[in-house]
Amino acid sequence: MRMTGDLELSSDLMQESFTRYFEKYGRVPRNAALLFTIARNALIDHARKARHETYFRTISQRNPVDQERNVAVRAEYRRMLEGLGNLAPDDRDVLALVATGELTYREIAGIAGMSESNVKVKVHRARLKLRKILEEQEP
Repeated sequence: MRMTGDLELSSDLMQESFTRYFEKYGRVPRNAALLFTIARNALIDHARKARHETYFRTISQRNPVDQERNVAVRAEYRRMLEGLGNLAPDDRDVLALVATGELTYREIAGIAGMSESNVKVKVHRARLKLRKILEEQEP
């Protein structure tokens, strides 16, 4: 969701990722790093296809019980997604992997193809950049 900004697309990509994982690695013990790599590749595949297609989506509206809270949460979420959108793709990828909380820095390093210490530096710098972007967005 952090990478696409679209709930329906995120759900489709997640389903595709699990399908690919179980078809190819069904008997292998749980490997979150591998699953994230497959999901990232599915997103890249989608992005390549999307360059040549136009999408028309309708957003389904729910009738929330607490509309005021829902509006505030959505606004903050949009603000965060906008801030993430202003980061470089590599920074977004690393932050998204760290934000899940399920992967170690070593696993993230394997997914991103860099050293563990480089991941830590990139995460720190990306967080600082994001903080600066979000502070500049405040009214």
